[in-house]
Amino acid sequence: MSAKFDFSGKNIFVVGGTSGINLGIACGFARWGANVAVASRKQEKVDNAVSKLKGLGANAFGVAFDVRHAEDVESGFAKVADFFNGTIDVLISGAAGNFPSRVNDMSVNAIRSVLEIDLLGTFHVMKASHAYLKKPGASVVNISAPQAFLPMSHQAHVCSAKAGVDMITRTLSMEWGSDGIRINSIVPGPIAGTEGMDRLAPTPALQEAVTRSVPLGRQGSVDDIANAAAMLSSEQSSYISGVILPVDGGWSQSGATDVMTKLSNMLDNMKAK
Repeated sequence: MSAKFDFSGKNIFVVGGTSGINLGIACGFARWGANVAVASRKQEKVDNAVSKLKGLGANAFGVAFDVRHAEDVESGFAKVADFFNGTIDVLISGAAGNFPSRVNDMSVNAIRSVLEIDLLGTFHVMKASHAYLKKPGASVVNISAPQAFLPMSHQAHVCSAKAGVDMITRTLSMEWGSDGIRINSIVPGPIAGTEGMDRLAPTPALQEAVTRSVPLGRQGSVDDIANAAAMLSSEQSSYISGVILPVDGGWSQSGATDVMTKLSNMLDNMKAK
């Protein structure tokens, strides 16, 4: 269930905010009274997300750009800042790409794609955002993944990319601290009903295996992640910066690596049949 926060009049920009966890975060801020902008690569998905946010009562805006291209990101931020009359209070950076594959089966283009979306894309978003973030007081939340600090079979590309994202978070918490800008990462665990979870565990049996591996005994919801993003972006977290926060029911403390390896091997066997 979504918690209660008050972001009335605040300007929130969710990059990658047209589907899954990121759309859930955007919807959360819409319900909490914020002005909300979203961005992703496809205009149709942007339009659909904006329509949904307006249906929740938000003053909403959207722009399409590809995070892999710095000039497009810069142009998109300028449009969003214009809609917001100049400043962004909260930035959520969540663009990501993933697919399960062993390194020996992965092409150079495949690993390049994930590195460019996750790592280079985060760099582009961070660099373009600084001029528009409200200083002091702005909050930046990068959406990371447990692969950033847990090695997982079939996930070398994501492990590498997300480790870099978390180091960008930690480094910028130092570089931007003097501007009054806080920057943190959220690390979602297994989140039910998302495209990523359905891709990694596409059968009921695999979903159940994931659920059993979570100490709290359930998969998370998009509201769990939205609540964490709001908490980190609220005034009550004004002294929190440089934190890598798992929101995963204790999953990263116990069975994450083992279950992901088993899932990947099971998927390999399914493909081979």
